[in-house]
Amino acid sequence: QVQLVESGGGLEQAGGSLRLSCAASGRPLNIDTMGWFRQAPGKEREFVGRITMSGGYTYYADSVKGRFTISRDNAKHTITLQMNSLKPEDTAVYHCAMASRRTFSLMSVEAAYDYWGQGTQVTVSS
Repeated sequence: QVQLVESGGGLEQAGGSLRLSCAASGRPLNIDTMGWFRQAPGKEREFVGRITMSGGYTYYADSVKGRFTISRDNAKHTITLQMNSLKPEDTAVYHCAMASRRTFSLMSVEAAYDYWGQGTQVTVSS
């Protein structure tokens, strides 16, 4: 049973920064890519960014490019989402996701991921 547990998040003012972490545990733990998605109230869940565990290649949604950064710690099976220059429109529940295989070229769709975390709330005030 694989589990993803997010931490971090909370309330921040516009222009500020927050840091989210996601730790994967369980067996078997075969990780190809880990990513972040978010869902704002009344909206569909959307892709934020992802990182390949081998090579550390990242890809971001246009809405967060240049403001958000994903990093990884392979030894700890953990990824981190550093969010800078936050905007009120970044308010959402942020979910971590994990893919065992690379089934899509960009890995930016929900269907590419096998496991999901429960999510953590990020609220940005104006």
